[in-house]
Amino acid sequence: MGTERSGEPPGPSGLPVVGNARQFASDPLSFYEEVAREYGPIARYALGGRVFYQLSDPELVEQVLVHENDRFDKGEEYRRILNPVIGNGLLISEGEFWREQRHRMEPAFHPEALAEYAPVIVEHTERLLDDWRDDTVRDVHADMMQLTVEIAAKTLFDADIRKYEANISDALEAVMDRSEKRLERPIEIPDSVPTPGNRRYKRALSTLTEIATEIVESHDGSGDDVVSRLLRAKPNADGLDDEQIRDEVVTLLLAGHETTALALTYTLYLLATNPEQADRLGAELDETAGRGPLSTDVTAELSYTKRTLREGMRVYPPVQSVIREATEPVEIGGYELDDGVVVTAPQWVIHRDPRFYERPEAFRPERWDEAFRESLPRFAYFPFGGGPRRCIGENFAKQEMRLALATIARDWEFEAVTDELSLSPSITLRPDGPVKLRVGRR
Repeated sequence: MGTERSGEPPGPSGLPVVGNARQFASDPLSFYEEVAREYGPIARYALGGRVFYQLSDPELVEQVLVHENDRFDKGEEYRRILNPVIGNGLLISEGEFWREQRHRMEPAFHPEALAEYAPVIVEHTERLLDDWRDDTVRDVHADMMQLTVEIAAKTLFDADIRKYEANISDALEAVMDRSEKRLERPIEIPDSVPTPGNRRYKRALSTLTEIATEIVESHDGSGDDVVSRLLRAKPNADGLDDEQIRDEVVTLLLAGHETTALALTYTLYLLATNPEQADRLGAELDETAGRGPLSTDVTAELSYTKRTLREGMRVYPPVQSVIREATEPVEIGGYELDDGVVVTAPQWVIHRDPRFYERPEAFRPERWDEAFRESLPRFAYFPFGGGPRRCIGENFAKQEMRLALATIARDWEFEAVTDELSLSPSITLRPDGPVKLRVGRR
């Protein structure tokens, strides 16, 4: 794209060794915004010994994720953080093995499979709501995490994970806490040092391995779920053994529930703080869904419900930035990037760019009419990533969110107790503490 420029892209000055780590760690989201505002669509900064190029223009993001995707991979940064947790799972595997694994798992996300999941999603959501009481305060983030991990386990593995509930929630929380700290620190305390954090992390890894092992061992390969499909493929697939299948179970538990739970959490919070939009959502559910059973056919007609979730993921993208690493020299935005540099594409910045979104910080589901969607550059909105590595569970997540939100919002309304969200970016954009809403029957 464009003519090659001399020198490096502009960017903030940093300190020796640590680079911009101190500025980044104090407030990563503000750092992304400041870098984009001050230095333009492509900017350079350093965290420790790693060089990062931030892309805040949709055309540049498309170039990396789509047109030049074969010159990038998930990179050392992702592997450093996630390999101890998910091994060579689908989220970080590369090359032919990644393509084969994705192909093996894709049938679990085909439309006919998604239709079969719908009653499970509704049933689990209704079961969660059985514990809600009128005019009480709920931590909806904890509720949505519980809901989505149960749904992921039942639909993808045909497993009832409730008996592991407390253990797996603590383990996943510990893993995400460690991911956040590893992103912030250019120099880490080795895992072998017996700090309280390291001991908690090791217990978490042990718990996830034990749960994944039990899930795999409970299958004989005769079903249609992901584990059964992988077990049937094992005799004829290089690199696919019981350990790799366990890695895929942990990968799907982690990736298959965390971002969906965050999207639902933030959407419920936004509805609690925007009563006009909440009333409009309720009116659509009354008119279109009524009291009948919810299904994929019903949610297909819920246009405002879809817009509400789309806008929720724009205002608070569950993943705040996509990261890729150059595997060879490549020209991006007129600059020659060296092999090994890390490219970041922050949804947090692009989803809130006033060039594309009028009043970008406002929650306005009504903005998402067909004309507006068609007017947007392709990567002005990309909560599920893009290109060949686009999230395999995108359609599953969309269906789950629509069914869950419709099930919740047609019977319940919300009032914010947590006045202002405090956010804690790691691999995902997590709330820094409970998200408390007062729930009441409509």
